Amino acid sequence: MVKVEKSWTLSVPAFYAGKSILITGASGFMGKVLIEKLLRSCPDIREIFLLMRPKKGTSIDGRLRTLLTLPLFDKLREERPSSFEKLIPVNGDVIEEGLGLAPTERRVLAERVSIIFHVAASVRFDDTLKDAVIVNARATRDVCILATNMKQLLAFVHVSSTYSQADKPEVKEIVYPAEVDWKQTIKIAENVDDHTLRILTPKFLGTSPNTYTFSKRLAEQVVTEYSEVLPVVIFRPSIVISSLAEPVPGWLDNFNGPVGMMVGGGKGILRVLYVDPTLSADFIPVDIAIKGMVCAAWKRGITTVTQDPKTHVYNCASCGIKSITTAEIVEMGLRMTEEIPLEGILWYPNTLTTNSKLLYYILTMILHFFPALILDGFLKMSGRREMLTKLQRKVFTANSALEYFLINQWKFRNEKMLNLLTDLPTEDLDTFGYDYWNFDIVEYFRGCLIGAKVYLLKEDMNKVEEAKAHFKRMQWIDRVFKFWFIVAVSWIAIRSGLIEWITDTYHSMIDDPILET
Repeated sequence: MVKVEKSWTLSVPAFYAGKSILITGASGFMGKVLIEKLLRSCPDIREIFLLMRPKKGTSIDGRLRTLLTLPLFDKLREERPSSFEKLIPVNGDVIEEGLGLAPTERRVLAERVSIIFHVAASVRFDDTLKDAVIVNARATRDVCILATNMKQLLAFVHVSSTYSQADKPEVKEIVYPAEVDWKQTIKIAENVDDHTLRILTPKFLGTSPNTYTFSKRLAEQVVTEYSEVLPVVIFRPSIVISSLAEPVPGWLDNFNGPVGMMVGGGKGILRVLYVDPTLSADFIPVDIAIKGMVCAAWKRGITTVTQDPKTHVYNCASCGIKSITTAEIVEMGLRMTEEIPLEGILWYPNTLTTNSKLLYYILTMILHFFPALILDGFLKMSGRREMLTKLQRKVFTANSALEYFLINQWKFRNEKMLNLLTDLPTEDLDTFGYDYWNFDIVEYFRGCLIGAKVYLLKEDMNKVEEAKAHFKRMQWIDRVFKFWFIVAVSWIAIRSGLIEWITDTYHSMIDDPILET
């Protein structure tokens, strides 16, 4: 039996001191923030190996140099620029069997790595079964195989998703039993032709809403089986969005989740959203999720597999911390975009929400596609590129892909995760802990909006007053348009006799003796 006090005799930075780390998915959203946090808060790390592949004619060294120019690394560049020398890109690819690693790289990793963060994944909801299984499940198997040869391995953190168990209304911090044979599924994905796989996909998915959640569940089964010989952590974040504070507030590199919804609404592009507005949205700031990952590896690594053979499971979710409905997010976003408007808005922001699919389709045609077609017509006549119809198709496709997650509610039990961020050595509480009870959700989303302006849209915060002036113009145009639209509809109704017909029909119904009886 391990004595409890042992957990607190080694601080988090001390645990990482002198260690070599392997990160897959380093160029992704969470991977970037993980690199920054480790280098800044665990300065005595020996080295960090980054599994990367050449992309669009750029070498892995070139990709790493480009990655490090991001504003995310400004603080680290000022405080400790030499720390970037600890980053070692390794040529590999999770799409290839065996991770595409050469024997030399494989041998070096096996000899030196002590901690693995397997973050790489395809997060597309519309991937084919083959692509999702190869990237999310087979690659996880190959990382596990690599890990079994690492004699110094202390922790293997596999980043999954709370939605890997999306068919359960309550998701606990436990390992769930396998429902399919992961080995057989990988073989089928590798060998069966695409046409047959498309036919088989619904049977494989079962209660999973898409190939993403199915393949992430499959990956959990892979690491669970390997947990007999590996010190495994299954880390399940919910929707990961903008940073709360570290290294800068509001940092984000994608339009996913509620921030994308705020941007779309603030630009006047997103006019209607198919969602149950009464449901609570579960999200987690990326820097809090990364703190959890770093601490999860520490907690797993301070005891051996022999001493503690269990698989550590953490649901990194906001359940029980702060609750906010989708309707409240939309309302708050519209209020904030009036205070801090986005530049060059296309129309006065106003987003409607509905959980009626029929009404959503009708409103989409009226508020999204018809105006887009008209405006694209003007753009074409003026010799400019048409773009709004294509953009609205993307909005509609994105909403359709998220449909299952926007009309269902889950309860993600996260007691272990909350304890992980509070039950730390005293000296680590400021750096790795989180006082979640004092989370100010309004201030957080204000920071998200500012971060979206600065880091996603590349807008200048010194031009807010100009943006406000344009916002006011679009507000008046919207009011004038609505006034004349009502006038036009009323005139048509009067001229066509529609109002008279409705009035006569109403009186005939009132006077009908059958109705009176």
